Amino acid sequence: MMKAAVLGYGTIGSGVVEILEKKKDLITAETGQEVSVKYVLDLRDFPGDPVERILVHDFNIILNDPEVGLVIETMGGTGKAYEFVKAALLAGKHACTSNKALVAKYGSELLAIAREKNLNFQFEASVGGGIPIIRPLYSCLTAGNVTEITGILNGTTNFMLTKMDREGRAYEDVLKEAQALGYAERDPSADVEGHDACRKIAILASIALGQFVDYEDIETRGITDITKADMAYAKEMGLSIKLLASCKVEDGKVYASVSPKLLREGHPLYTVSGVFNAVFVRGDMTGDLMFYGSGAGKLPTASAVVADVVEITKNSDRCVYPGWRDEKLELSANTGAVNQYFVRFSAGDKEVEKQALEAFGTEEITVLRQEPGFAFLTARMTRGEYEEKAAAFPQICQMIPVQE
Repeated sequence: MMKAAVLGYGTIGSGVVEILEKKKDLITAETGQEVSVKYVLDLRDFPGDPVERILVHDFNIILNDPEVGLVIETMGGTGKAYEFVKAALLAGKHACTSNKALVAKYGSELLAIAREKNLNFQFEASVGGGIPIIRPLYSCLTAGNVTEITGILNGTTNFMLTKMDREGRAYEDVLKEAQALGYAERDPSADVEGHDACRKIAILASIALGQFVDYEDIETRGITDITKADMAYAKEMGLSIKLLASCKVEDGKVYASVSPKLLREGHPLYTVSGVFNAVFVRGDMTGDLMFYGSGAGKLPTASAVVADVVEITKNSDRCVYPGWRDEKLELSANTGAVNQYFVRFSAGDKEVEKQALEAFGTEEITVLRQEPGFAFLTARMTRGEYEEKAAAFPQICQMIPVQE
C-alpha cells in the first residue's frame, strides 16, 4: 500500500482527495496496490467534512511518519511548499506537486535530490492543468529534438482577449468580468502581466531542451496595453491576438518570450478561445503536435496530480527522471529573432506614412487607417532591425509580433 499525505486542502487538494477516493478501485488495478490518504495538512479546520478525521496542522507529523511514502503538495507559493517538499524528499518520501512557481524556481534542486535518493518528484499539473504535456515531453518525444514549444498557457488572459476580440470591449471592462467570474484574482498581475505563463514555459522548455531555463531570463510582456483599436485592426487583417509563451530553437540559438502575438488563421492556436489552454509542439522527427484542454479547474488539475500519484506508485522502487540537467541554458537575445510586426501609429500625415513604409518594408504592404492613425504589417526582420527603424518614429504607439 502507498500511504500519502496531501498538503493543502483548497480547490486542488480537495479535488485530489475526492478523485483518490472515488477512483480507488481503478487506481488499485492500475498500480497493483492501494493508494490511501493518511493525512491532510492545512491550517484551517473543516468541521463536518470527512477529511476532519485525518486532518493535521503540523507537517512534522507527516515528516516523521515512516508509513507515509508520498507527499502531494497543493499549497502553492514557494515558501512552506518548498520547505516541506524538500524535507519530504530528504526524508526518503516521493513527492508530486501542482505548483508551477515551486517547479520553475526550485525544480532543478528538487529533481537532483530525488535522483540522488532514488525517489520521484513529479509535476504534471504545474503546466496546463488537466492537459497532459509534461510526461509526453520526457517520455514520448525523446526520439528527436523539440524545435519549438508555443502555448496559450493562461486561461484568464485568453478569456479576456477572446472577449475583446468577439465583443469589441475594452481591457478594463473584460478584466472586471473575469474577476466577477472568478477567473482573475483581485490582484490580476500574475496573469495579465504574463508572469504565470512565463513560469510555465520555463518548465516546458527545461524539460524539452534538457537544461534548466531560468524564468527570470525570459522576456515577458503581458496584455495590459492591448486596446480596442489593436483588436479592430487585427480583425480587419484576419488575424487574432493571443498571449503566447514560446521557446524556439533557430540556427543553434534558443529564443524564449511571453508576449501578445498575432496569429494567422491557419495556425493551430488561432481558434483556441475562452479559458481553454493549448500547447503547440514542433519536433524534427514528429512534426507538429497539439495538446488542448482545460488549463485549470478543480477536477482537471487534480486529475493530473493523481496521474503523478499513479506514476510514482507504479515506480516506487526507482527514479523516473522527468527533468533537466542542472546546467543553466543561456537564452539568446530576442533582438536576433526574425518576425513580421504589426505596427500602429497614433497619428501621422501622408508624409509620415510614406517614410514609415519605406523604412519598414520593401514589399507591398496594405495600410489600414483609423483616424487619426494607421497601421500595417512590416516585412520580416530581426527585432533589433525593427527597434532601430522604430526609433525614428515617435508616433508608433503599438508593436505586436506575428507568430510564424
